[in-house]
Amino acid sequence: MAARLGLLARLPLCGQGRGRFLDCLHRHLSSPGTAILKREEPLAEPGLQEKTKKKTFSEVQKERHEQAQRSILISCPKKVPEKKLLKYLCQHGEITNHFFFESFGIHAVIEFSKKESIASLQDATSIPRGETEFPIPFKSRFFHLNLKNPPKQTSNEMLIQCSKQSSPLNSDLMQMLCNAESVEDQINSLMKILQITEENIRLRYLTCSLIEDIAAAYFPSCTIRPFGSSVNSFGKLGCDLDMFLDLDDIGKNGATKTGEPFLMEYQVKNVSSERWATQKILAVIGECLDNFGPGCVSVQKILHARCPLVRFSHQASGFQCDLTANNRIAMKSSELLYIYGSLDSRVRALAFSIRCWARQHALTSSIPGAWLTNFSLTIMIIFFLQKRSPPVIPSLDYLKNLADARDKCIIEGNDCTFVSNLDKIKPSENTETLDVLLYQFFEYFGNFAFNKNSINIRKGKEETKPDSSPVHIQNPFEPTLNISRNVNESQLERFVHLARESAWILQEDKGQSSKSSNHPWGLAALLLPSVSNKSKAKKPGRGSTSEAVRKLLESIKADSSKHPTATREKRTSSP
Repeated sequence: MAARLGLLARLPLCGQGRGRFLDCLHRHLSSPGTAILKREEPLAEPGLQEKTKKKTFSEVQKERHEQAQRSILISCPKKVPEKKLLKYLCQHGEITNHFFFESFGIHAVIEFSKKESIASLQDATSIPRGETEFPIPFKSRFFHLNLKNPPKQTSNEMLIQCSKQSSPLNSDLMQMLCNAESVEDQINSLMKILQITEENIRLRYLTCSLIEDIAAAYFPSCTIRPFGSSVNSFGKLGCDLDMFLDLDDIGKNGATKTGEPFLMEYQVKNVSSERWATQKILAVIGECLDNFGPGCVSVQKILHARCPLVRFSHQASGFQCDLTANNRIAMKSSELLYIYGSLDSRVRALAFSIRCWARQHALTSSIPGAWLTNFSLTIMIIFFLQKRSPPVIPSLDYLKNLADARDKCIIEGNDCTFVSNLDKIKPSENTETLDVLLYQFFEYFGNFAFNKNSINIRKGKEETKPDSSPVHIQNPFEPTLNISRNVNESQLERFVHLARESAWILQEDKGQSSKSSNHPWGLAALLLPSVSNKSKAKKPGRGSTSEAVRKLLESIKADSSKHPTATREKRTSSP
């Protein structure tokens, strides 16, 4: 169930935050319902503004992680006075941000300016005692709020706004696309309505941080990091939360001084392989989540998969979660997609539209099977953009050549090195519009030689297929792996057929807009379930197969009724 989030006014009511009251009020009134905003800075004089340095992926991760560690999650009653709640919480420290959302009830995310405020709140919080059930006394950052004197009537201050943060209904989506001014406007609007919001990103990092608190009982210096769609900038509202347990930092602070006569090490238990160690660690954490994790339900320990994991639902946030251990190559893949998405705004916009198109026609699915995954499709989009002239985005080898010593990264013998500083990468000279790129994508892969060539974003060009699989897409960091090896011939044929039909529809609808068309057009026409039948009906001489068969049977039946004797003679003489 996708979480429904809503941003409310952030009006600090405690002594420490009173000085920022007017600034927060101004922002709230000028931009209601928007994502969490930064403090407005005074405009610099023309010519004096310095170029803003782009944050690296690691810097963003670190900032979000620290933000989550200062945050708490509260389960609230339906009728909760927001101002009184904030005033109560401000006794423990300054609140920098907060918002409410709905998932199995009303919840609030509160971010303090200091982590010490959370410890103060925990000291003032009691463990509930039930009459029929005995609680497990685990002190987490997930709280439950009760009203001592619930009001009988609902006043305006009791109403909490919770805006939906799940994907819109198809009907609403189609209406929005049909009202757009152009195909490019459709593509940009689709991305804005489907992409993860600021509040949703904060909630994802907070969920990881809450799971980290549980894992830290056994591994005090561990970190739970989100990866995949949650962090690579291509995430859609309602997507699963992938996270991995990072144990690499444990013991790094124990560096010994040179010249010391002794080397002190931890006494540990050893096992025969890293995989076995991973399975044991995840088994223990899975038990902890199942027995002690507030809000963690439907815990499954899938330890014998190629990549062992613990799967569970986090009810409070509404996320379906997959927890793995030391999955560092997946994190590097997330960083690479983040860089590509940050280099040019057209990359993400195109990806959201093509992935939505694929999902509408069941070319992709969240259930494992013989179809393309979102990751495979995104790599195909990146490869296509590398092939444009001039390229929209560079190859992975180009990014590797820009890397310095700090970017050097070898994981399990695989070279995962590429530049992390976005400012080192030159902007693209390609000026093609999104509508042109969308059409060219379908045209390109509708005629791609899948039987001969493989897709390689490291080189940015086709290579000869090393095997007989229908589709071969080389893993960017593990060259021997084909990330699309699950795709069968029939699914490839469907993809190619729909790509050709979609290119034809875009060509037919060229120049149309909401003012000139009374039916779904452009991107909206591509998302219709009957896109294939529609395009066939438009083409002269090509009718629906079922319609042709029906007419043929009707004509035979009519002919038989008029000339029954002749029909019997023909049947008898037929070989």
